[in-house]
Amino acid sequence: MDLGLKGKRVLVTSGSKGIGRACAEVLAAEGCEVAIASRTPPTSGPFRAKAIDLARHGAAEELAAWTGGLDILVNNAGAIPGGDLLKVDEATWRRAWDLKVFGYINLTRQVYAAMKAAGGGAIVNIIGSAGEKMNAAYIAGSTGNAGLMAFTRALGGASHADGVRVVGINPGPVATDRLVSLYRQMAATQLGDAGRFEELFKGMSFGRPAKPEEIAWMAAFLASERSSYTSGCIVTIDGGLANR
Repeated sequence: MDLGLKGKRVLVTSGSKGIGRACAEVLAAEGCEVAIASRTPPTSGPFRAKAIDLARHGAAEELAAWTGGLDILVNNAGAIPGGDLLKVDEATWRRAWDLKVFGYINLTRQVYAAMKAAGGGAIVNIIGSAGEKMNAAYIAGSTGNAGLMAFTRALGGASHADGVRVVGINPGPVATDRLVSLYRQMAATQLGDAGRFEELFKGMSFGRPAKPEEIAWMAAFLASERSSYTSGCIVTIDGGLANR
């Protein structure tokens, strides 16, 4: 299927690895002009790249000015640490939300204004399934993701008036470097051999985590005109985990 994305101007945040890198590569393969923002941007690939910390005050304005006009924004930056209410102190909680929650909101505000003025665009928020399957042991992440889900639905429910679509994706477990590193640690503890980490995937749907490309393909579709009547909704890609 031709998604009709050739020539579209795209920004992917945290696009140097994992889901963000997969989104950048899939969109570039569709013919988009892709820019990447990351604390440590990649040195290879058909992308413009900018090193920036989106948790910093003023970073959203700086990044929006650097990219210029955009047709598509993929918000993907941020990794909220685990821990329950008594473990995650205020400073940690605020620092994590400054990047993911307020990072998404602040950059969306900047990009949305330009999209509205231009008469259209699409914003895809990569959020996380902990926002709908709550986890007290990941309380800052569950709460932050739930907030971003509400933000996506609220904005996307009204954005049609400005010709802009706002959608979200909730990935479950995805085979990123971060997840593999976590499971290697678990395998070393539980099985005595970090190299046996894939054995711990057996309890997941289909016996494996999602591939980053499986999230990126959905992001590309949602951003395209093939999904032109889609806004204010969240697509969950977790192999059914949220329904167990």
